[in-house]
Amino acid sequence: MNNIITFDDFNKVDLRVGTIIGINNFPEARKPAYQLTIDFGELGIKKTSAQITTLYKKEDLLNKQIVAVVNFPKKQIAKFMSECLILGAVNGKDVILLNTENKVKNGSVVS
Repeated sequence: MNNIITFDDFNKVDLRVGTIIGINNFPEARKPAYQLTIDFGELGIKKTSAQITTLYKKEDLLNKQIVAVVNFPKKQIAKFMSECLILGAVNGKDVILLNTENKVKNGSVVS
């Protein structure tokens, strides 16, 4: 382990469950990616981009629940403003999205 954090550090990360409600291609991205629109319930709608085109087709992503960090500052990626960071396990060049086993309320806290 390179960076040990405290429990207080972990508590600063706001992890939430959201549902993907929109997917667009992102041709301006350096690596193949999608632009995603995600419903986080009471937190509202947030957008992000994700390099997940090798394992996921757009139709597979629609209405899929994911886990994301929602308290990062916005980040400009090409002509797109990313507002959250979806989480996935990196397996070689592929990213496998983290999600819940059962459907939960959008905006649910992950702890």
